[in-house]
Amino acid sequence: MKYRTLDHTADVMVEAFGDSLEECFANAAYALTDQMVDASKVRAREERQIVVEGHDHESMLYNFLSEMLFVFDVTGMVFSKFSVTFFGGEVHCQAWGEKYDAQRHDPKKEIKAITYHMMSVDPVRPLVRVVFDI
Repeated sequence: MKYRTLDHTADVMVEAFGDSLEECFANAAYALTDQMVDASKVRAREERQIVVEGHDHESMLYNFLSEMLFVFDVTGMVFSKFSVTFFGGEVHCQAWGEKYDAQRHDPKKEIKAITYHMMSVDPVRPLVRVVFDI
């Protein structure tokens, strides 16, 4: 399991983990996809490069996931495989996926935005926690 959902009153809170902070970011992106559609049904057919920057880990996570949501909203792409690396204050991600197909991908929730509410990034454990506004 790459992530788990946590109790939250009205939105969706996820905790993503991994062997590194980069893997946590990748798993948070997977969690974002998996909250919108059944990520296990998304085929890695096309590759996209995503690059964002931030002044700390929280802003890097926020900007990264917001960009992933923006790409979905604008292009209709959903992703199921991610490779994340950090360069200074930048997040570089290779994401693999395909165009959204409601019949095949089993739509779940509509994520409106990523929030800073209760966000945490722990590079030591490593672990990230983020709330998706639905």
